[in-house]
Amino acid sequence: MWHIKYLFLNAVLLSFGPVFAGEQQPLLFYASYKMYSSGIEFAVAERTVSNSNDGKYIYRSESHTIGIASLFHKDHIVEESLWKLEGHQLYPLDYSYVRTRGKKDREVNIHFDWDNNLITNRVNGQTWEMQLESGVLDKLLYQYAIMRDLQNGYFPDSYVIADGGKIKTYNFERLGEETIHTPLGDLHTIKVLRHKPNDSTQTRVIFWCAPKFQYLPVKIEQTEEDGLIITAVIESLTGL
Repeated sequence: MWHIKYLFLNAVLLSFGPVFAGEQQPLLFYASYKMYSSGIEFAVAERTVSNSNDGKYIYRSESHTIGIASLFHKDHIVEESLWKLEGHQLYPLDYSYVRTRGKKDREVNIHFDWDNNLITNRVNGQTWEMQLESGVLDKLLYQYAIMRDLQNGYFPDSYVIADGGKIKTYNFERLGEETIHTPLGDLHTIKVLRHKPNDSTQTRVIFWCAPKFQYLPVKIEQTEEDGLIITAVIESLTGL
């Protein structure tokens, strides 16, 4: 039951946002998380935002099973989003997802051609195209988009992303505030619920975003339709 795919792999991205008077430079950081199910640690994950050599930015996520879980599921997952910031808008350029050492390897690549308004999807060697809508972003960059919006006092009701070869809308809801205990101390957080409209699986994801760390999600909880709960809690952080 311990599969990394339950967490960090589904995302919502900013489809539009307010026009900020003074746009901040992208936040660069490194964060590590431990992942739990039924109180048992089963995986670790690392997330970074870094500069690209050509002035663009890279959001990278890498996760793999550990301990007893690794005896049954040797999942290793790497996601990357190459993107740029122009004005107040985030523009994804290339997204990749690679899962290896699990029951089924999977490789996904998505190219965003903003000049021709075209998205090219390639999954395990199969390629197809679809129209690129204004403001649509990829599946990994959403956590940065949430951080940026909350810093600017803006809470959007929905984001739009390229997901599974389609353009999908995910809805967000503010659940209030909560102080949680983490290895970095007790942190005041904003709770954000993500859900998909008309989603028959009823998968729920909750993010605890800490103002102290520029609204970085310091805890993430995903509940599957069968009741399985996967939780990720921050362990270390540099750069914020």
